[in-house]
Amino acid sequence: MDIRYTDKREFSEKEAEELFLSVNWESGKRPALLYKALQNCESVFTAWDGERLVGLANVIDDGAMTAYVHYLLVRPEYQGAGIGRELLSLVKKRYKDFPYLFLVAENPPLVGYYEKQGFEKIGERSVMAISKK
Repeated sequence: MDIRYTDKREFSEKEAEELFLSVNWESGKRPALLYKALQNCESVFTAWDGERLVGLANVIDDGAMTAYVHYLLVRPEYQGAGIGRELLSLVKKRYKDFPYLFLVAENPPLVGYYEKQGFEKIGERSVMAISKK
């Protein structure tokens, strides 16, 4: 498997939709909004197997201190091949001078994965949101 990584936004709305739906993420059900969001955030890294979008990480930042990994996803059939780890490596490299790099692990089994990538749990803090579904 020869995976190519890029920080160019060379994916289509349909490719983003298919990737997000492959992992059953709600965002994939709003392809136009998802595409617009990905085009307007500060950083997007993608993983490609030939012409197929197989992974993506995006980051929202304030330009100086804090960056948030908003999405990190890999198609199920590509999981376990180090693609997520490489996408996070690209994120960490880009934001190495930022004092804070955060992400939210909404899925408890992923906490261990993120800990292996250098992230640590911060106490018993709660994720808070206003969601307009």
